[in-house]
Amino acid sequence: MFTEFGAARGRTKWSLRTAFRLQGAQRDEAKWGLLFLSPWLIGFSLFYFTPMIVSFVFSLYDFTLSAPEEARFVGLENWVRMLAQDPKTWETLYVTFKFALISLPIGMVSAFLLAVLLNSKHLMGRNVMRTLFYAPTMVPLIAAILIWSRVLNPHTGWLNQLIEITGIQATGINGLRWLDDPNLIYLAYTFIGLWGIGNAILINLASLQGVPTEMYEAASIDGAGWLRQLWSITVPMVTPVIFYNLVLSVVGLLQYFIVPWVLNLGSGYPEGSTNFYMIYFYKQAFTFQNMGYGATLAWFMFIIGLAITIFLFWSGRFWVYYAGENR
Repeated sequence: MFTEFGAARGRTKWSLRTAFRLQGAQRDEAKWGLLFLSPWLIGFSLFYFTPMIVSFVFSLYDFTLSAPEEARFVGLENWVRMLAQDPKTWETLYVTFKFALISLPIGMVSAFLLAVLLNSKHLMGRNVMRTLFYAPTMVPLIAAILIWSRVLNPHTGWLNQLIEITGIQATGINGLRWLDDPNLIYLAYTFIGLWGIGNAILINLASLQGVPTEMYEAASIDGAGWLRQLWSITVPMVTPVIFYNLVLSVVGLLQYFIVPWVLNLGSGYPEGSTNFYMIYFYKQAFTFQNMGYGATLAWFMFIIGLAITIFLFWSGRFWVYYAGENR
């Protein structure tokens, strides 16, 4: 098909149709492919695409859940209010991006380095260690958040008690108040996030085991040390998986919601430092039942996430290596 397309490039615009016309066995293969894809296509249309269109229509209305019969078309008023008249939009975006810039590199680097450790042939009990690092992902997220709220308790939490061993005052009123200090809250939330990086570790571990061993053997013969091999062989070979984890992490952080909601019901405590964008969206759409404005906020976040994802895919051309790709 692509050969035909190349041959058709110099013809008239009507011959372009011929380049994509399927014939014989290709047509039958395409039909079977669409048949097996049909459950996903139907599910996507019913549960994703259609709600997205409806939510965009909502963004053009002054619409509340308590009085849907009073819906009023307002055009772009919700968009103007969000972008130019509502400072909360930019405040919550600032909080979200600030937390993402702190949490994202810590989570990405930690997952990769732990995967390297668990892939080492010198590590004793590797299978047991892999199980232990993955096990926390099996704990329900709400339960994990409540557990960490006790771990980070300034008086009885074991994290502060461990820090006390080093001679630093961590417990008590003048100690480290992880969930009460706006200067420490993002690190506390990052700790909670690290509890669930087992999936990222597992994906990185699988990619590390796919790196050809002969490359390490050749590098060792040339005198390259472990750090040099890690930087020049391991990292480039697993960049597709790093890129995959990066995209998922960015999308997840833009939708950060559950942890601050469980810990303080989205109050923004302390001092508004946890007033994330999705918290603000949830309050507008479901607490205040302002569905029209909530839909506008949701679409704005979708546009931001799409723009960042497109940028990441564009930048991937310069640092993501795919085997067999010509550059």
